[in-house]
Amino acid sequence: MVSGGEVQGLGSQSALPESVEIDLSNVPLKPVGKKEISQLEMVLIIGTLYRPEVLELIRDPVERSTWIDSLAVAAGSLARAKAGMLVSQIADELGRTEATIRSHLSGKTKAGKLVAETYEKLRKGELKLVVPLIKAPIAGSEEEVKALREEASRLRERVKNLEDEVERLRARSAQLTEVLREREASIEKMRAELAEVQSKLATLTREREELATKYSELLGKVRQFTQLLEELMKLGQHS
Repeated sequence: MVSGGEVQGLGSQSALPESVEIDLSNVPLKPVGKKEISQLEMVLIIGTLYRPEVLELIRDPVERSTWIDSLAVAAGSLARAKAGMLVSQIADELGRTEATIRSHLSGKTKAGKLVAETYEKLRKGELKLVVPLIKAPIAGSEEEVKALREEASRLRERVKNLEDEVERLRARSAQLTEVLREREASIEKMRAELAEVQSKLATLTREREELATKYSELLGKVRQFTQLLEELMKLGQHS
């Protein structure tokens, strides 16, 4: 449900809202299923993006993509955590490491902290999503329709730009996730080879120690035989 303030029309009894307020009363705080998770996730993203300090941060084109990606991951993590998903499941679904997910959920990251604050406002019923509309002199119904169409066109363009940015970030995330998995597979292979080499080394070390013991015993027997032989030769000389 949406509601809005009224402005007086000039030469007309009609009125246009100054802003549109989005009703958040039906947003699930503990979502069940993908649809409810998605609802909570989107509210957390939008509610956080409209905070003044975040709007200021994303003015910088260099920082924008990083911040939007961080907020999306933080919001996705919190929404899934509230649904009872494990950190390992969230990490796998979002294509991030478990350490990253834990950092967002614990509020160690700026994005995670902001999203958690947005969730608390939503939980307390204090979160208000108000979308401002254009303020312009209105001369009649045609001007009203034209102004609304222009505003709608701007909003559609903004949404399209955000969707394009999200898709780009998702593609980049998938690419980095694949690279990470390949590297992890390579590391696991090297670990297996290292373990095999260490096992062979341990076996050879034991064999060497056993041979050294046998050699020492044999050497002792040779010395005893040599001494006995010398004693027999001396006895032979005296007889």
